[in-house]
Amino acid sequence: MTIKETLTKGMIILKGSNIESPKLKARLLLQYILKKPRQYLIVYDNKEIEKKEQWEYFVNIEKLANGVPLQHITHSQEFMKMDFYVDENVLIPRPDTEILVEEVIKIAKTMQKPKILDLCTGSGAIAISIAKNVPEAEVHAIDISSKALEIAKKNAKNLGVKVKFTKSNLFEKLNKTKFDIIVSNPPYIKRDDINYLSEDVKKEPELALNGGIDGLDFYRKITKQAIDYLKFESYLCFEIGYDQKDDVIEIINQQENYSKTYSKKDLGGNDRIIVTQVN
Repeated sequence: MTIKETLTKGMIILKGSNIESPKLKARLLLQYILKKPRQYLIVYDNKEIEKKEQWEYFVNIEKLANGVPLQHITHSQEFMKMDFYVDENVLIPRPDTEILVEEVIKIAKTMQKPKILDLCTGSGAIAISIAKNVPEAEVHAIDISSKALEIAKKNAKNLGVKVKFTKSNLFEKLNKTKFDIIVSNPPYIKRDDINYLSEDVKKEPELALNGGIDGLDFYRKITKQAIDYLKFESYLCFEIGYDQKDDVIEIINQQENYSKTYSKKDLGGNDRIIVTQVN
């Protein structure tokens, strides 16, 4: 089979399984299998593919058709113009989360040698991106999952940044140290809604998705506990679900120690981050 024939067949299989963006995923998978850029596939579309590569391609097309995320096959996801290793043990970083990271970087650059904590770090995408863009910052990252922390450490090493990783259930294993910024993209999907997510999202770790009955469990815990770990006039920064802005602001307002709360939208026009300051 030629490159063109292989791509067409792959796309048809994915389309028949109602997989989103079948043409794009079929192409990206073939680029990964052949270790060639997109331009190669266009220029040499009549080139025959070796039998072994065909076999590997269609085995993985079937995985995609069954809802396995492409990133779990390629072990790669771009975030903040960097390449992160990902697998089934971590949430795949999303472009929307870049809005949160960019805001934290902006705040951090107004400080001298800021001390920053990333809660629920997963792949380490947030912590590593901050460390890369604010090299004078002292960045700490926490996750309850040992497997997630292994991946985060691998990404930090691959991308040449220094982050202090700690296995902990939120603040549990932290000494009473104070931070200039605490940032988190916590699990925020309502427990019952997980069953209705797309098949590829359901293949991601439930630990990184499940925010409790109303999706707000972690916002309550972090907002309350963070006060003991934040300096005066420091910042607490959250990613939120598209419909959670009012609820999260209400949780913040129930604590007396926060003020100057604001939110920002993502590129799709959805409320995506909330930032508040300790007074």
